[in-house]
Amino acid sequence: MTEGLRYAYAVVRDTDAPEAALDVLTALEEVPGVAGEPVVAVRHLGLAVLAGAVPAEDFDEGPLRQRLEDMAWLEQVARTHQRVVDTVGAESCVIPVRLATVCQGEEGLRRMLATGRERFASALDRLEGRVEWGVKAYAATPAPEERPAPEGPPAGTPNAPGGMSGRDYLRRRKAQRQAAERRWGDTEEGARLVHDTLSGLAERARLHPPQDPRLSGVSDRNVLNAAYLVRREDSAAFAERVGELAGRTAALRVELTGPWAPYSFTAPDETDARDGAESAGADG
Repeated sequence: MTEGLRYAYAVVRDTDAPEAALDVLTALEEVPGVAGEPVVAVRHLGLAVLAGAVPAEDFDEGPLRQRLEDMAWLEQVARTHQRVVDTVGAESCVIPVRLATVCQGEEGLRRMLATGRERFASALDRLEGRVEWGVKAYAATPAPEERPAPEGPPAGTPNAPGGMSGRDYLRRRKAQRQAAERRWGDTEEGARLVHDTLSGLAERARLHPPQDPRLSGVSDRNVLNAAYLVRREDSAAFAERVGELAGRTAALRVELTGPWAPYSFTAPDETDARDGAESAGADG
């Protein structure tokens, strides 16, 4: 069927090599879409958009607007969307489409390809053979001796913490504050070193805002949240270098994720928003 609503995931080249197209479609056979639907390729003007048929009761304009307020539903859609994109990205260069992009039938998908043809083609040229690696660095939890002393009675009273005199208590508090300041300085310097070093190994780098611990579930302070565009053949060396940097200072905990489709680098201007992972909308 060519009518009905179609959910778009990503754009790839419509290659003339049958084996390349077969690789993409074979990879998607075991990856259902956001509504459990099969994902297929719709071709037009040398490009192909990967999309699936979705029900109007969830994805028509009105219901979709309401659904996007449901964070549990939105998270599930985002995870499935990313899984489809990353499955394809493992086989070929892919341009992620904005989350929750819905078109009217296959004709709507072809209009999307025609309207964005120059932008899609340019991005595919720039990103061919590249992947995205994510690196996050956190200020590691301080050792017990560096944590602030518990609040207690005013210094100099008989019940000062641990039976210490008021003078000893204040001295301890001062030493802990100084240790915390040194540790924070080491953390900031370590994060700068990680980013500067990895930027030199990548073709492009993108700094994202620090993650909100309420959303990430990580209590440690996020001091670096970056993405790096790396050639596939350089990925092993890049990951090895991240591992080396992670052991430089105990004040910094470094995490590496990827390789991913190049979500952060689809726009020619690095200041553009990361459409593939952070925005939502509909296209009729």
